[in-house]
Amino acid sequence: MRKFISEFKNFAVKGNMVDMAIGIIIGASFNAVVNTLVKKIIMPPLSLLTGGLEFTNLKFVLQEGSDTVEEVAIAYGDLVDVLFDFLIIALTIFLVVKGMNKFRNEAEDVTNKKVETPKNIALLSKIEQLLEEQNALLRKQQE
Repeated sequence: MRKFISEFKNFAVKGNMVDMAIGIIIGASFNAVVNTLVKKIIMPPLSLLTGGLEFTNLKFVLQEGSDTVEEVAIAYGDLVDVLFDFLIIALTIFLVVKGMNKFRNEAEDVTNKKVETPKNIALLSKIEQLLEEQNALLRKQQE
């Protein structure tokens, strides 16, 4: 039991759980931003371009409603709304990851003097260069 508690403590303290919690919290906040962006900024002009059509009101009526019977319909407009949300989230995440990759690649490029290369990356680069030189020497000796 002590080993289990120790493993859980290491898992929770070393950052895995904390990183995951931070990601979930930021994701929930980001969801609110995207919902507002879609519903208040993107959809009104799109609705204006389509002649006042609101996507959330789009549906296929299977059975008309009356005083005694409720309407039965497939509300595909909600799906359109959710798809817009998804596309905006996917595009935003793509742009963020692309930007982060660009910065990481610049930071890892030891020849780039604009961005200071982290010491561990510079050291690994030197080790890689030395190994390549050593392998070249070994190949010459074998010939």
